[in-house]
Amino acid sequence: MAKEIERKFLVRNDAWKQHVSKASEFLQGYIISAEDRSLRVRVKDRKTATLTIKIGHVGLSRDEFEYDVPIADGLELIDKAQGIVIAKTRYNVEYGGYLWEVDVFDGDHAGLVVAEVELDCVSDDPPLPPWIGREVTGDRHYSNQWLATSGTSGEKRKCPTG
Repeated sequence: MAKEIERKFLVRNDAWKQHVSKASEFLQGYIISAEDRSLRVRVKDRKTATLTIKIGHVGLSRDEFEYDVPIADGLELIDKAQGIVIAKTRYNVEYGGYLWEVDVFDGDHAGLVVAEVELDCVSDDPPLPPWIGREVTGDRHYSNQWLATSGTSGEKRKCPTG
């Protein structure tokens, strides 16, 4: 089992674009979604697929289990996902010795741009790039799980752009 430790921020401008080292397109859907756990399928560049189980939501850390699956299975599971299938492009940007992942959302969430940085320890304090805006770590309205499934739970969707 791995631990996922990350911080998430809104992105204030496009200055990050000049530092991109890699880009990938993602389709992401949730097969099971509960308050403190999820089972998601992710298809990357329509070439690879993974199933990810995440458990927990307290603080910056949670348990994460990830497994490769055949691409055909991943695409079939995307078709069976709850709610909205998230479409986004993820850009890798190095800053201050950390890898930042900038997600630019398409489809239902077009216009939303967030950056995440994965940490080795909860106490890590990475330098913030100048293009980083407000921190939204722990705000469920910016979690991919909420963005994909909130419309199916009866909860009113809040516009996550500010």
